[in-house]
Amino acid sequence: MLDDFLVRAFLAGTGLALVAGPLGCFVVWRRMAYFGDSLSHTALLGIALGFLLGIDPQLGVVASCIAMALLVVGLQQQNRLPTDTLLGILAHSGLALGLVAIAFLDNLRVDLMGYLFGDILAVTVVDLAWIYAGAVLVLGLLVLVWRRLLFATLHEDLARAEGVSVLLLRLVLMLTMAVTIAAAMKIVGILLITSMLIIPAATARRFASTPEQMAVLAALAGVVSVAGGLWGSLLYDTPSGPSIVVCALLLFLVSLALGGLLRRA
Repeated sequence: MLDDFLVRAFLAGTGLALVAGPLGCFVVWRRMAYFGDSLSHTALLGIALGFLLGIDPQLGVVASCIAMALLVVGLQQQNRLPTDTLLGILAHSGLALGLVAIAFLDNLRVDLMGYLFGDILAVTVVDLAWIYAGAVLVLGLLVLVWRRLLFATLHEDLARAEGVSVLLLRLVLMLTMAVTIAAAMKIVGILLITSMLIIPAATARRFASTPEQMAVLAALAGVVSVAGGLWGSLLYDTPSGPSIVVCALLLFLVSLALGGLLRRA
C-alpha cells in the first residue's frame, strides 16, 4: 500500500500535468518560455508580500503573477522595448525584489529552498483543493477560447482582420499561465515550473498530427513524468520536484530518439 503523502503527491502532480500540457502547447507555439520564467520569478515576490501583509502566501503569488501578466501585456502594447528584453528586466527584477522583501521578515523563517524547488511530498488536502480549483478554471477557459486562441496563434494578423480580439486572447492566456504557476509552486518550485510547461509539450510535438492530439499527449507525458519522478525519488532518495523534471527530460530524449527512428523508417 502507498503512503497517504505519496497518493497526495501523485494527485497534485497529475492535476498540474493535466493543465500544464495543453497550456504548454501554446507556450511552445508562441515561443513564450521566457514569459513563464518571468512569472515564476515574480512568484517569490508574491510570497514575500503575502507574509508582509499577513495573508495566505498562495494568494500573494496569484496576485503578483496576475499583476505581472497585466504589466507585460500593457508594456508590450507600447512597443518601446523588444519583448525578450522586457521579460528579462521584469524576471530578474521580480526575483531580486522578492529576495529583498524576504530580508525584511526578521521574525519569520522562510524556507526558500522549499519555494524555489518545491516539496510535492508535503502537499496537503488544502493544497490539492487549490491545485484542482485552478485546474478546473484554467481548463474551462482553454476550452472556451481554444479555437480562437489557436487561430490567433497560427495567424495573428488574419485573426485580427477577421475581428478576433487578439489582445483579449493574449491576456486570457497570460492570466491562465499566472494561475497555473501559482498552483504549481508547491509541487516543483519557482525555478522549475516553466520546465513542466515546456518539456512535456515539446515531447508531444514529435508524435502529434493535430493541435488537440498534442495537448492530450503533452498532458499524458506530464502525468508519466510525475509518476516516474516520484518513483525515482522514492527509490534513490532524491528531491521530488527536480526528479519529476529529470523524468520529463528523459521522456523528451526518448522522443528525440524515436522521432529519428520513425523518420528513417
